[in-house]
Amino acid sequence: MKKSINLIFLLTAILIFASCGGNKKKESVLTEKATLSVNTLKDKIKGGWAGQTIGCTFGGPTEFKFKGTMIQDYQQMVWYDDYIKEIFESDPGLYDDVYMDLTFIEVLERVGLDAPADSFAISFAHDDYKLWHANQAARYNILNGIMPPASGNWMNNPHADDIDFQIEADFAGMMAPGMINTASEICDRTGHIMNYGDGWYGGVFMAAMYSTAFISDDLDFIIEQGLKPIPEKSRFYQAISDIIKWHKQYPTDWKQCWFEFEKKHTSEKGCPEGVFNAFNIDASVNAAYVVMGLLYGQKDFYKTMDISTRCGQDSDCNPATAAGILGVMIGYDKIPAYWKPAIEKVQDLKFPYSDLTLNQIYDLSYKHATTLIARNGGEIKDNSITIKVQKPEILRFEQSFEGMYPTKELLVRKDFLDESIKLDFTGNGIVVLGNVKSQCGVAKSDFVALLDVYIDGVKTEQVRMPYDYILRKYDIYHKYMLKNSDHKIEIKWVNQNPDFRITMKSYVVYSDSPNKKFNPGQAEASK
Repeated sequence: MKKSINLIFLLTAILIFASCGGNKKKESVLTEKATLSVNTLKDKIKGGWAGQTIGCTFGGPTEFKFKGTMIQDYQQMVWYDDYIKEIFESDPGLYDDVYMDLTFIEVLERVGLDAPADSFAISFAHDDYKLWHANQAARYNILNGIMPPASGNWMNNPHADDIDFQIEADFAGMMAPGMINTASEICDRTGHIMNYGDGWYGGVFMAAMYSTAFISDDLDFIIEQGLKPIPEKSRFYQAISDIIKWHKQYPTDWKQCWFEFEKKHTSEKGCPEGVFNAFNIDASVNAAYVVMGLLYGQKDFYKTMDISTRCGQDSDCNPATAAGILGVMIGYDKIPAYWKPAIEKVQDLKFPYSDLTLNQIYDLSYKHATTLIARNGGEIKDNSITIKVQKPEILRFEQSFEGMYPTKELLVRKDFLDESIKLDFTGNGIVVLGNVKSQCGVAKSDFVALLDVYIDGVKTEQVRMPYDYILRKYDIYHKYMLKNSDHKIEIKWVNQNPDFRITMKSYVVYSDSPNKKFNPGQAEASK
C-alpha cells in the first residue's frame, strides 16, 4: 500500500512539473565566463558588420515612405548581387548607419581606446558627410562651441530623443563581446555627443544586445540583457517591455504586436518635424521595430530584416541594426549565401566617406575587442579567447523634454528677404523650422546668415545659419522652459544678402501641460 501511494505521489509530481513548465524551453542564464575560438570571434564580428550593411541596403528604398503604416506583403523588396556596390556609388548618404560608426573606430585607433568625448565630437563634426536630426544639430553645436555632453542635451538639441546614436552604437557592442558595462561606458562617451535620455538609451540598448549576441544564441535572453542597463521608469524601457509582452501574447502575429504598439507608444514629443504628423524618428519607436524583427524573425536572416523593414518609419536603419545583431549571433559563415555576393563585391572598397574598407573594419574591431577582453579580466591564449562576462549595471536616469508638451504647429512656408520674422505665441517653448536658401541657384557658398533673436523685446542671442548643407543649422531657432505665458519673438536678419533668403517652414509651440481633447458636440451641448 505504501509503495502504491509513493508511486501515485511520484506520477502526480511529474504531471505537476510538466504543467508548470517542465516542457518549456530552458531559460538562459548569464555565465561568469565565455570561451570562443579566435576564428569564431572574427566570424561574429564580420557577421555583425556585414549584416548591418546588408540590412541598411535592403531597407533603403522604403526609408520614411511608410509613416504610421506598415509595408504591405505584396510589396517586394529589391535585391541583386551588384546592389550594395551601386548604392555605394549612387547614394552613399544612405549609409549614415555605418560611416558614423567608422568615424568612431578611426578615433579609437588614432587616439586610443580611452579617447575622450571631445575627440569623437571634433572628428565627426569636421567630416564632410551628410547628417540629419540629432547628429546635424550636434555638429552645429560643436562647431559653434557647445561641446558634449551639452551638444546632445535636449535643451540645446531639439532632436535629443531621435534615433541617431541608436544607429551608430553598433561599434561599441562589437568591440565589447560579453562586456555590457564596457559597451555602456563607450556609449556614454560617444552617445551624449548627439543624444540624451531615450536617444542615448537606444544606443546603449543596441550595443548591449550586440555584446550579448557574442555569448548567446537565445534571442529572448539577448533582448532581456540588452534592456537591463536601461532604467525601468524610462519611456524607452516601457516601450521595449511592451513589445516583449505582446510578443508572448501574439507569438505568431507581428502585425497585431505592431498595432498594439502604435496605439500606445507612438505619440511624438520631441522632434519638431514629427510631433504633428505621421513622421516618427524617435529612438524608442524604431527600437521597437528592431526588436519585433528579431523576435518574430526567429533567427531567419531574411525574415528578421523583412519584418523590421515592414514596420515602417526609419526602415533602413531598423533592419540594419536587427541584421547586425543577428549577424553577430550566427556569424558570417551562417548568413545565407544569397546575400553574400553583394557584400563581397564591396569588402575591399573604401566605405563611403571613409578611408577604411569593410575588411579593415573587421580587423580593427577584432583588435579593439581582444584588447578590451584582456583589459577586463579575460584571456587570449593560442586559439582560445576567454571573456569575463559582465553583469549589466543600471545606468542613471535621463529624460528629455520634461514639462514640455507640443500644443500647436503653424505651417508658414514663407521667404523672408528684408523683413523680420515676428511670432506671437502662448506657451513655454518654441521651435522655428527653416533654412537659408539661394536666390540664384548657388550650389556652394560659405555665406552665413546672422540672426539676432529677441524674446519679449530683449535680445537673447545671435544665431549663425550657414548656407552650406554640411554645416547648416537644422532648425532656425528653439527655446525651451520659458515661463508658460504669452510671448513675442522677433528674428532679425542683420547681414542681409540679395543672393540668399531665409525660408521659414513652420513653428511648433510647447506648453507646460498637454492639450485637452476637444469635442465640439460636447462644447455645443454645454451652452
